[in-house]
Amino acid sequence: MKAEATQDVWVGIDLGTQSARAIAATNGGDIVGSGAYALSSARVGNRHEQSPQDWWIAVGHACRRMCRTIDAPHRIRGVAVCGTSGTVLLTDSHGRAVTSALMYDDARAAAECDEANAVGAALWEKLGYRRIQPVWALPKLMWLLRNGNGSGERYLSHQADFIAAGLAGTRVPSDLSNALKTGCDTILQRWDTAVMERLGVRHEVLPELRRSGAGIGAVGAAGAAHTGIPMGTPIIAGMTDGCASQLSSGATSAGSWNSVLGTTLILKGTSTALLHDPAGVVYSHRSPDGRWLPGGASSSGAGALARFLPDADLDALAAEAERRAGPRTLAYPLAAAKGERFPFIAGEATAFFVREAPADPVDTFLALTFGLAAIERLCFDYLDLLGFPAHGRLSLTGGGARSRFWNDLRATMLGRELVVPAIAEPAFGMAILASCLQRPLDDAVAAMVRIASRHEPQPQRVDSALHAHLHMVDALEARGWLPRATACHARQRAAR
Repeated sequence: MKAEATQDVWVGIDLGTQSARAIAATNGGDIVGSGAYALSSARVGNRHEQSPQDWWIAVGHACRRMCRTIDAPHRIRGVAVCGTSGTVLLTDSHGRAVTSALMYDDARAAAECDEANAVGAALWEKLGYRRIQPVWALPKLMWLLRNGNGSGERYLSHQADFIAAGLAGTRVPSDLSNALKTGCDTILQRWDTAVMERLGVRHEVLPELRRSGAGIGAVGAAGAAHTGIPMGTPIIAGMTDGCASQLSSGATSAGSWNSVLGTTLILKGTSTALLHDPAGVVYSHRSPDGRWLPGGASSSGAGALARFLPDADLDALAAEAERRAGPRTLAYPLAAAKGERFPFIAGEATAFFVREAPADPVDTFLALTFGLAAIERLCFDYLDLLGFPAHGRLSLTGGGARSRFWNDLRATMLGRELVVPAIAEPAFGMAILASCLQRPLDDAVAAMVRIASRHEPQPQRVDSALHAHLHMVDALEARGWLPRATACHARQRAAR
């Protein structure tokens, strides 16, 4: 404790859909303060908005609560902010909101998306993801600029930018991570002004860009009074919440991956090179150290348990599942009603059981957990086919990582050790990033990220896991959803 009392402290702020969260951590990864405050949303059809002013109020409450638990707030040496990917608004020249925020899943800008894909096709191809999506920030920015929201000069702000501007008391540069979905050139680390101008986005509307981890300003008097973070504290360019979680998982060295099992399954890794996915399934953020952070998001996930086993006691089912050899059937575990996006794209995909319907809830539980573990392995098969490295540490986060049964099964299915980090929060990832003001990213991760548990393959389940995986590959290919090249590669890897 004596050593901790003399360490520098780094603050991470996370804007999630339901709350703002602030964490203060030492150089060694000890949490010395935290706070949170709830947020609400307005959803109508395919539209989803939040009030930027509500963000600022929530951040103030969360940070003041955090600072009350820090014995010496003057030890705070930096602060970084993350936000939901693709969330944007327009501000005035002082960084004050002049529109509501269009959230990460707001899909109103479908027409603007089609236009952006037609105009920027060559750029999106170069950047490796081939096409942008309606929920990305660029089409929503175009929509905001075209629909009379706000008067006078208007400027783009991502969610993290807005909070950083509030801390500084003025507009600040944006980070490359949040700007990816706004169409920035992550290779050249700048805006392609020719493409943007053709889409009606003047260069003056766009913020300057900085790599995540770079200094972008300092906390001003008003920001200090609102949050309790000392005036003059450096503000560090942040990331999206998904990339922030990746930092907190420790998956920042080349070939390491973070598998996030929540309602859906998300994989995020680290690569020294920008690799291209012909299908546009995998796209890459830029790492604070210049490497690349490839990732893909499946529509399969633990949400399938809520669909097929509503109100079930999952811990009791897991305990009973431990006593069974394996599933008698296998489920393709879509969390959504329809449509898959990783490790393949199939808008018509629906959940199904590979053989007969399950006999009881335990059999259903086994079918779903084995099925999702098979999809996770198929994601890595696809990544291997594309040439992405996966030789490093593989960490598990998300709600699914709380289940020892599931973690052991996933280790068995993947045939490798898996680790669960002790703290897997985006706000903690931003505290790690803030500390990069004084040290390299890998050193920060090594010092701050701790492992809570390790999971090894279970020899008694290896055969049943491999058979489940091959049955899943066969079933998905037979339905015409899984491309033949991916299916063949999965079988080849299973035969090694």
